[in-house]
Amino acid sequence: MGGFFVEDFTGGAFVMFDTPHLVVLAILFLACLGVTLWRKRFSEEQRRWFRYGLGTLLLVNEIAWHLWNIAVGRWTVQTMLPLHLCSLLVFTSAYMLFTRNEWIYEFSYFMGIGATIQAILTPDLGIYGFPHFRFFQTFISHGGMFLAAIYMTAVEGLRPTWRSLVRVIITLNLYMIPVTILNFLIGSNYLYTAHKPETPSLLDVLGPWPLYILSVELVGLAVCLLLYLPWAIHDWRVKKA
Repeated sequence: MGGFFVEDFTGGAFVMFDTPHLVVLAILFLACLGVTLWRKRFSEEQRRWFRYGLGTLLLVNEIAWHLWNIAVGRWTVQTMLPLHLCSLLVFTSAYMLFTRNEWIYEFSYFMGIGATIQAILTPDLGIYGFPHFRFFQTFISHGGMFLAAIYMTAVEGLRPTWRSLVRVIITLNLYMIPVTILNFLIGSNYLYTAHKPETPSLLDVLGPWPLYILSVELVGLAVCLLLYLPWAIHDWRVKKA
């Protein structure tokens, strides 16, 4: 088990779309497909077990991530506060699963799907390939948030609206203001508003600082509109009928 948690992993770097990555993607796809196809067969007790089970898994996995960073000496206030979007979504997604909170669901739908898909398809794992702890932690975290949004939509029957889309956009922009101020005060880079990440990312093609922040907002808006498109088409058909 020592190799599972070591900081200097020598078991092989992560390779995008190799067999372990494809297996994880297949498992996530089947899980999302399963809850969608069998959504009407869930009893109330099964729904409760699923929600509490997935919510607990997200929290335990996130706590383990922080403990690992503490153990290897990587935990700092500049990097490990839950202020990045995906880090924050872990806790809000768990809260949504425990409470079926519809307001949190709005963020889980647009951000839990839109913001995690890149991390699922192109994770920044570096030397931490299968079967290191970081490999499992990353996909449990992002895959769990993705599945939570799909489950709440398919099984619990929640759905986004135009108003929820507007609320999510406004709230995220307001959230970015204090986070950017905090970055300036403590030298952090939460939400990547201070500078681009050190590792290659989508931001590399979105222009220099601070223009890439506007580019990210436009890309995020496009993703949110794309995620709302099926519901817009559905509402249009119902209204027409």
